Amino acid sequence: MIRAIVHADKEWGIGKNNDMMFSLPKDMKFFRETTMGHTVVMGGNTLRSFPNGKPLKNRVNIVLSRGQVRDDCKIVHSYEELFKTLETCKNEEVYVIGGGEVYKALLPYCDEALVTKVDAVGGATVFFPNLDTDENFVCVDEGEPIEDNGYTIRFTRYRNLAVKTL
Repeated sequence: MIRAIVHADKEWGIGKNNDMMFSLPKDMKFFRETTMGHTVVMGGNTLRSFPNGKPLKNRVNIVLSRGQVRDDCKIVHSYEELFKTLETCKNEEVYVIGGGEVYKALLPYCDEALVTKVDAVGGATVFFPNLDTDENFVCVDEGEPIEDNGYTIRFTRYRNLAVKTL
């Protein structure tokens, strides 16, 4: 199963200047617990945005990048190569974790999207597709609002009604 996992502001903004807009410890804990032990897929800029540009621990990190060469994660150089790699992960949980271009390209292949909605506007320069206006996605779970570092957040889960096959 392939899922997207993201936090987004009221305008579906997800990032600014290759960084997150909000510091949300409860959301980070959810992300860590959800993705731990699984495969994560990201673009090169997302990897570079991590502390010291290091891949996430205790996960298989697949990075879509034209130029990077590393031995601490799996680098793929095209979506075609990524799809071939994901074919070998059929029975595993795979999480798409960013950035914006990777989300847009892979969202049609995701069974679900786990979206932490932040009740604020963060001045984003990168956006996630608005699933509330996408006829292929339906919100199937919406948690109660909770406070996280001064922001109100809500954990939601969207199901893709028209999943494309790899």
